[in-house]
Amino acid sequence: MKDDLGALSVVLNRSTETPGRLSGASFVVKENIDVAGNVSANGHPKWAATHAPAKRDAPVVARLLDAGARLVGKTHMDEMAYSLLGANPHYGTPINPAAQNRHPGGSSSGSAVAVAAGLVNFAIGTDTAGSCRAPAAFCGVFGFRASHGA
Repeated sequence: MKDDLGALSVVLNRSTETPGRLSGASFVVKENIDVAGNVSANGHPKWAATHAPAKRDAPVVARLLDAGARLVGKTHMDEMAYSLLGANPHYGTPINPAAQNRHPGGSSSGSAVAVAAGLVNFAIGTDTAGSCRAPAAFCGVFGFRASHGA
């Protein structure tokens, strides 16, 4: 996969053989969401160096794969998910496809950039204080935060 905008921190190609409702759809997940065999480094190299790879997929990843979607990567994010700009001093700032001279928003910056650039059909991020909704708005795509328990 070609990523000229710096959205991806890890390129993957995971899917299941079983067809499902999401067959043919591709997605990425924010770097802090567990994917088996990968360290969820939270946008920080020291975290990456001191934590083990995930033993299993996060439930959302497992469910999407079971439904037939294809996981194509993990995305860059603000360091420790602590900013609304999308800038990361360690790995750089993904380029906003809607306005290349502006920040992509954060902290789920790579997720919004990947969708806005057409790299994937959808992305999964995390949202404590606007971390999905802000980058989606900055990049001109739809961001949604589900209610607790949804």
